[in-house]
Parts: sequence; structure tokens; C-alpha cells
Amino acid sequence: MVSHHQGDNFYDGLPRETSFDHLTDLGRYTPLPDDWQIGVADIVNSTGEVAAGRYKTVNMVGAAVISAVMNALDGQPFPFVFGGDGAGFAIGPYDAAAAQQALAAVAVWARAEFDIGMRVALVPVADARAAGHDVQVARFQASPGADYAMFAGGGLLWAETEMKRQRYVVAPAAAGTIPDLTGLSCRWAHMKARNGKILSLVVAAMPGADAADVAEVYKQVIDVAEQLDRGGHPAPQVGMVSRWPPAGATLEAHAARGSGSLGAARRKALFEALVAWVLIRTGLKIGGFDARRYARVVADNADFRKLDDGLKMTLDCDAKTQTRLQAVLTAAADRGIVRFGMATQDEAMMTCIVPSILTDDHLHFIDGAAGGYTQAAAQMKTR
Repeated sequence: MVSHHQGDNFYDGLPRETSFDHLTDLGRYTPLPDDWQIGVADIVNSTGEVAAGRYKTVNMVGAAVISAVMNALDGQPFPFVFGGDGAGFAIGPYDAAAAQQALAAVAVWARAEFDIGMRVALVPVADARAAGHDVQVARFQASPGADYAMFAGGGLLWAETEMKRQRYVVAPAAAGTIPDLTGLSCRWAHMKARNGKILSLVVAAMPGADAADVAEVYKQVIDVAEQLDRGGHPAPQVGMVSRWPPAGATLEAHAARGSGSLGAARRKALFEALVAWVLIRTGLKIGGFDARRYARVVADNADFRKLDDGLKMTLDCDAKTQTRLQAVLTAAADRGIVRFGMATQDEAMMTCIVPSILTDDHLHFIDGAAGGYTQAAAQMKTR
């Protein structure tokens, strides 16, 4: 067990905010300590990977960054955010070495298992501040069992930009290094839109825009989305649907196999998925595990909306609401406050980190099933 020092208890002490719309209020964010670091990771040419139909792989590799760091820290809570084709997080000084090793391992693993290039970097919070960007964090309690970090201040975005300029880059680990991705899985069936389309939305502040104006636009967007059934949550309230065989079994085997054979890892994933499928269909319980309840908690715990120096949402959206969102955002873009991208598809998908099926702290990252966030961000660049 890694020993954690007092200085790393910063994140433990943050209040949990239960109303997502309150998180547009920058007064609810706390600046990260100066001696912390920002971790960033993204997939090289994710737009091309998504165009080639590898969106589930892109999501899996993005989530692998979070899984590897979580396991490296023995489950110690830390702020992180899933971005579809990558991830961002922050880490205290005592955990920086472990996080760096995890990032280095994921980069080499992504290349070896999937032939995907990854950029990974660790950027001192102090450097972001010196460049004029703060890194502030809040905790959103999505459900009784799961909470997610939200980032504000521009520092996370700045760190990503620096990484793309080849600065602060973490070198890949030695060939053959394998990250600990215990708990990383993607077994659930895709979630079909119930209201029309799955809308992937990415909004970011224009450089130099007033922070209060930007927050007001985010609030307007969230208010429009709140009119949708359950705020546009794409996961069905009755619980997630399990299909057999699961589409993600091979991907999960790549994550779980370690140095073992892919075939054996895939058979294990298929067997576990089959057991879960039977339990959900029959309502049987095994050893305290209630699969139907678990399927409901998955939906509650999912991160279909987030603030990470921008606003990202995956919404089950009807045409009228989409038009209203477009109108709000176009008006704000015309005023030079934000830029945005939208992509629609018929389904949403989920990538999961499940430390234990017997506790409610499992995490579920949602994206559009056609690579929604990546596609929306690609549109944003050209606006």
C-alpha cells in the first residue's frame, strides 16, 4: 500500500456538489495546490481513428489512462475527467512518480495492443499559473456511489495545448511494459436514442472571453438540456442492457490479459459477461451480487455531462431541443464568447471502470457511439 501524505488529502476534503447546474458558478471551485501536477493524455489523430470505425477502441484507450493511474494509486481519490479520445487529471506531489509510470506504461501499451499513438504529459500547476491560467477543481456527486471532478480556470486546456507542442512529455516506458488496468471493461450494449438522436456537444470559451459570460452560456445550455427527460441522460433508467456476446469482449481482453494470451483473456471476459447476462435476465443473485440493481446503479453513476475547461455533454435529444441548443450556442459564438461543435448518432456507448461489482463506486464514461466527442471537437476546430 502506498503511503499518502497529508498534502494529498486536498481532494478528499472538497465538498460534493449535487446539482450539476451549480457547477457553472466558478465560486464553487477550489484552486489546486501549487505543488500539484496536471496529467494529460490524448490519442494522435483520433479523428482519423474514429473515421476508420475504431471509436470503441479510442474510448477504451482514453479510459485506460484513468484506470492505470487509479490502480497505481491504490484507489486513492484524485480528480480526473474522461474526454472521449483522452483524459485529464491532477495529482499531488507524493503521487506524481506513480502517475508518471502509469502514463508511460499506457502509451507503450496503446501502441503495442492497438497500434494507436498516444501523447502523455505531466505539467506543473505552477507553470500553468505562471502562464496566466488557473487550475480549479470541484466534485460533482453524480449518485450516492460516484462523484466526478470538474475543472475550471483554463489550466487543463493550456496543459493539453503544451503537450501537443511536445512540451512536458512523458517518455513511453520500455517496450513490453504493461499498465495495471484491473477493472477496465466495456460490456454494456450500446444505448439507443429514445428521444430522437444521441447528441454529442463540445463547447469551449473563446480566447479572451469574459469568464462570467462563458459561465452564463454554459448555464443556458444546461438549462435547455434539463428540459429533456432526465436531463437528456442517455442510459435507460430501468438499467443498462446486457447483450451476449458483448461487443467489447475483445477490447476488454486486450486490457486484462497482461502478459498472458489474448484468447484466454477473451474467453474469461466472455464467460463473466455471460454470467452477468444470465443474472440480469433472471434476477438471480449470487454471493450478494444483485445484477439488476447493479445495472440501475450503472446508469446513475454515468458521466454524460462534464465541465473540463469547457462543457461536454452526451444527450438523448429530440430535434426541437437540438434546435434550441444550436440557437443558444450560435448566438454566443457570434458574440465571440464560445466556440462549439455538435455531432449526432443513433446510439451512445459506455466504457467502465469497476473496482468491485459489490460496491457502488464503479465509474462509467459515456460518449456517442460513433465517436461523438471526437467528431464534435473536429467540427469545432473549423467553426
